[in-house]
Amino acid sequence: MAGVALVVIAKAPSPGRSKTRLCPPCTPEQAAALADAALRDTIAAMAAAPARRRIVALDGSPDGWLRPGFELHTQRGEGLAERLGDALIAAGGPALVVGMDTPQLSAALLAEAARRLTQPGIDAVLGPAIDGGYWTIGLRRPDAAAFTGVPMSRADTCEAQRRRLELLGLRTALLPPLRDVDTIDDAAAVARSWPETQFATAFARLAPPCVPAQGPGRPFPGGTP
Repeated sequence: MAGVALVVIAKAPSPGRSKTRLCPPCTPEQAAALADAALRDTIAAMAAAPARRRIVALDGSPDGWLRPGFELHTQRGEGLAERLGDALIAAGGPALVVGMDTPQLSAALLAEAARRLTQPGIDAVLGPAIDGGYWTIGLRRPDAAAFTGVPMSRADTCEAQRRRLELLGLRTALLPPLRDVDTIDDAAAVARSWPETQFATAFARLAPPCVPAQGPGRPFPGGTP
C-alpha cells in the first residue's frame, strides 16, 4: 500500500471561486471557509495514510494548509479530465487521485483503496459518488487516455468513466460510495454524520438561513447510500 501515491486535485479556497454552488444560501466567504475546511480534512487523511508520495495538484496558491511532506503540483489542462490525467501522470507510478469535496474521507478508506489497487489482477479502482460522479480514481499505470471522452460533473460521469476503463481493457475494482459536498443539503448531511471533522466545525459556525432545517421525514444520510 505504501507503494501507491496519493494525489488531491484541488482549487485554492477563495471567495467567489470555491464551492459556488453553496451560494446562496451561503455567502462567498462562508462557502470558501467550508472549502478550506474540506481541503484540510482531506490533507489530514492523506497525511495519516501510507503512501509513496503525497501530492496536491493545485489551481491557485496554498495558504497555510499545505503540510510538510506534501509536494505541490500546478494543475495543467483545459478541463477536469485533462487535469486528472496530468495529476496522475505527475505521480509517476501507481496512484490514487481524490477531490476536495469529501471531507469525510479517512486514512483507512485511502489505505483500502490503495490495497485494492495493488491486488493481483486489478488495474484500476473507482469510487462512486452518490450524485453520479466519483470521489476517487486510481490507476496502476497512469495514462491520460483513461479520461478521453469522459464527461465530467454529470450524473453519468462515474458510469462513463467505468465504461472507458473497460474499453481500455483495465480490470477495475469498485470502492464504497461517498457523498460529495455540492449543495447545502450535502454539507449538512456530511457535517451531521462526521461531527469530528474540521468541515463539521466550520459548518457549525454558519447561521440560518444558511443551515437547512432537518424536518420530519427528511433524514440526513451519511456518506454512503
